[in-house]
Amino acid sequence: MPVALCEDGTTYRLRLLGTHVLVVGATGSGKGSVIWSTLHALGPAIRDRLVSVWCLDPKGGMELAPGQRLFARFVYGDPDQPDSNGTVGTAYEVEFARVLEDAVAVMRRRQATLRGITRLHTPTTTEPLILVVVDEIASLTAYVVDRDAKRRIAAALSLLLSQGRAVGVLVVGAVQDPRKEILTVRDLFPTRIALRLSEPDHVGLVLGQG
Repeated sequence: MPVALCEDGTTYRLRLLGTHVLVVGATGSGKGSVIWSTLHALGPAIRDRLVSVWCLDPKGGMELAPGQRLFARFVYGDPDQPDSNGTVGTAYEVEFARVLEDAVAVMRRRQATLRGITRLHTPTTTEPLILVVVDEIASLTAYVVDRDAKRRIAAALSLLLSQGRAVGVLVVGAVQDPRKEILTVRDLFPTRIALRLSEPDHVGLVLGQG
């Protein structure tokens, strides 16, 4: 998908099918722009129901709420937001876990259907590509207060990142701090985009040494 311009004026294209994408950058470096450019490029596929976007915005919806009508599911860290059962007052951290666990359920079902038939899911209107977008993914991996929710989020996220690519359940995440103690699943993202980083060592953490 065309998502940006390179320094020489050529189009930068991001391959999304069959991969997970991690966008790393300091505050104000443009992580949100990468996410919005990706959503913009996916617009026709979202319209045609070939892509279903499940959005988790732990920053209270401040980043991605303007695109809410594009999202099949939208959880934004509001303790007064109804959960998936329509109940108000459920800890929003638990709702983050539920969305990820539902994505794992889709992944498991597709694995059973596609096993022995194909190694890469082809999006259709009945079985669209599920794109889980997480703005500031560290809010789910390092800063969750509810211990049970944190455990559930870690388990579901690890399963999605290790097994979801082939069956069309993909994750696009953004983070400021790429250290392993903040993002333990960093190495499970095959595609990584480094923007302006706050520490020299972060370059190697994101893109690999050298």
